[in-house]
Formats: sequence, C-alpha cells, structure tokens
Amino acid sequence: MSEIEVLAEALRVGETTAETLTRRALARIADQNAELGAFAVVDREGAVNAARLADDELSDGIDRGPLQGIPVAVKDLIDVAGLPATRGSAHFAGNQAAEDAACVRILRAAGAVIIGTTVTHEFGYGPTGDRSWHGPARNPHELSRMAGGSSGGSAAAVAAGIVPVALGTDTGGSARIPAAMCGIAGYKPAFGRLPSDGVFPLAPSLDHVGVLGATARDCRLVIDALAPQHSAPHSPVGTVARIGWLESASQAPVTQAVADLTRRSLSEHDVTRVSCDASDAMWEAFGAIQTSEAFAIHADRVRDRPELFDTEVLDRLRSASETPGWRYVRALNAREAARAYISGLFEHFDLLASPTVGITAPLLGQREVTVNGSSHAVRSTLLALTSPWNLLGFPALSVPAGFVGQLPVGVQLICPPDREDLLFTVADSIVPSAADA
Repeated sequence: MSEIEVLAEALRVGETTAETLTRRALARIADQNAELGAFAVVDREGAVNAARLADDELSDGIDRGPLQGIPVAVKDLIDVAGLPATRGSAHFAGNQAAEDAACVRILRAAGAVIIGTTVTHEFGYGPTGDRSWHGPARNPHELSRMAGGSSGGSAAAVAAGIVPVALGTDTGGSARIPAAMCGIAGYKPAFGRLPSDGVFPLAPSLDHVGVLGATARDCRLVIDALAPQHSAPHSPVGTVARIGWLESASQAPVTQAVADLTRRSLSEHDVTRVSCDASDAMWEAFGAIQTSEAFAIHADRVRDRPELFDTEVLDRLRSASETPGWRYVRALNAREAARAYISGLFEHFDLLASPTVGITAPLLGQREVTVNGSSHAVRSTLLALTSPWNLLGFPALSVPAGFVGQLPVGVQLICPPDREDLLFTVADSIVPSAADA
C-alpha cells in the first residue's frame, strides 16, 4: 500500500483524524523547516479548518476518495487562494493569489488539506533548487546538499516525512530531478494532461504540472484525482515489460555506480540496451525552446528591474535573450522529428528507461562536477536525462533505485501516453538497493 492508502484506511477505521495528521505535519514543519528550507509559506489556520471539515464529512458519511484529509504541499509557482505567490522571486514580494490554480481547486474538492507552499528555484528556472528568494531547499539526507530543482521544496517536504505528497512543476525535469536526489517518486504526466490554469509559466510548450510522492503509487492516486477522465487501467502484478535501456549520450554523463544501480533495479524485466540517435538533436532543441520561451516570459522584468533577480538566474535570462529566432523555429521542427523517432522505439519496447540523474546530489552552490574523470556543468548534468521527455511530452516517472553511499539515486521510466498503466506497474516492482562497494 502507498502512504496515502495507509493514512486513508486509518482515517476510515477511526485510528486517526485529518486534524491529527495536519497538526502532526505542522509540528514537523515547525521543527524542521528552519534547516530544511522546504516551505515558503505555511497556512496553519486554513489547513486546520480544512482538516476539521474533512473529519466532519467522513463522520457524516461523505467520502470524497483517498485524498480526503491527507496533508498536501503545493509548489510556489502554483496559486493557492489567499496565500503569498512569490514564485521564489523578489519581483513578486507582496503578491497574493486571488484564487486557486485549477489543480489546487480539484485537490480541495477531493478533500485534500493544503498545508502551504514550497520553495522553488526562482521562477522555476534551475534544476539545483538553491537559488530562491526564500533561500535554498536542502536535501533531507544531507543538509549540505541540494534537494534539486526546481521543485526542491516539494521533494524535501515529502522526503522528510512532512507530507506524503506534493505538487510541483516540471519543465525540464523539475519534479523528477529533486525526486531522484531526495529518494522519493516524481511524475511528469503527458503534456497537457493536468490543468495548468493558475500555474506561473516558465516555458509554456515544455511546462507540466507534476506530482512528488513517497511512492509511485502515491503519485498515481493524485494524478487520478486531478485527471479522472484519463485514468488508466492497472496492468497485472508481475507483468514483465520489454524495456529499452537508453545508452548515455555525450551530453549526459553518468557515473558507473549510478549506471549499475539503476540498471540492476529493473532486473525483473526484459531489458535491452538501445542507443538513441536523436539525443543530440533533442538536447539542442530543448535548449533553444526553453531559453526562447523563458525570456519571452521575463523580458520586461529583465529590462525594467534586473536588480530584483537572483544574479545567476538573471545571467541565464540575459544569455537566453541571445537565442535567435531561427534556432527556435528549427527546434520546433526537430521536436516533431524526434517525437516520430521515439515513437518508433516504442514499436519495439513497452517502456524506455535510464537513470533519472547521472550523479548523486551535489553540494549547495556547487556548479561543476567530475564524472568519470571529466568536468561537467552541474546544471546540464542534472537536466540531461530528463529534459527530452518535456520536449516530446511523453510521461516520465522517477522512482528510487537505491543509494550510492548515503545518497539516493532514481531510475527513470518513460512510456507512450497510453501506457501509464504499465509504467506504474513496473515502478511498483522496483526494490531499491545499495550500490556495490
């Protein structure tokens, strides 16, 4: 059973109450958040009131499903009515959300208790999670290391046991990267499956609402609540999948320990190594599209109030302004060619797989990393294996594969939009392990 299912059963048999769960989460925030940096805003009064309503409804026989009474956190790019909506930036100091984002509204209707908003890398524009107006989100496994980004606060909140599930966003890996680095599950559904109304954009044609949970099953329960019209049937337990293991490309460095551990996590399935001839084209297209669309969102702020940006984010936006229009147009064409190529691979494989991230969590502020004797930029290393699936819009799920030393590692599963059933079934079969000494 998932953590949500365990709590939901306890609520329904009278072993606990939604108010108890909520006050426990609030106490953990009070105890841990000063060091952890997971939450930007905590809605203590609103959460307790919502929990009491959930308890009252359950007592009256009104059952809204497995999320009723469950504490949930929401990334600070997603509007929560009445709460500050800073997007992790001084540009939005004092800004307050007038109404709930569509995904938050649906969660409330399902009886979920919104605890507060979580720290995001400024405007979601970074995979490290350590550049926010609220300070860095820290990795619960080692506080001197990154939680990842840009949904680092959501990942830290789940990994620290504060909430069983949290909403994030994912433009190039922003849910899956921190999930892998914090040892939890992170899911990016097919493009457009979840409503994005009320979610602050980074690169609209790449943006996805994502879910981070204690387990893959927790993620699926939230996805099913958010988009019930797309709910997929469950594949039989014990199903053996044909999995294409994507060989590392030049722009995607992976340590041997991470490669061995993640590949071994799929030992129950039929795994075949496959090279992806479109890797370089996908990486180039992703970069051109993300930079062009991100600068379009922020051009006025860069011109009028550059001093309010984090300096690293500002530098990236100024660099993004130099992407020529012809590169963007070519990237759109390359995206369609790559989508056709990957669809062809799915004629031979049920799923594709790779490490989620080729390294374990870097130190806060670290910007270079040595992998297999060569130096690489941390940002591109973190994004390299996740960003292609934002470009193409295919569902992608990161689940814990085990630990390298004291730090967690994730394995990433990718499927066609109509095979999420198998994706989650395979995820449930993965048993995390430790790397070889």
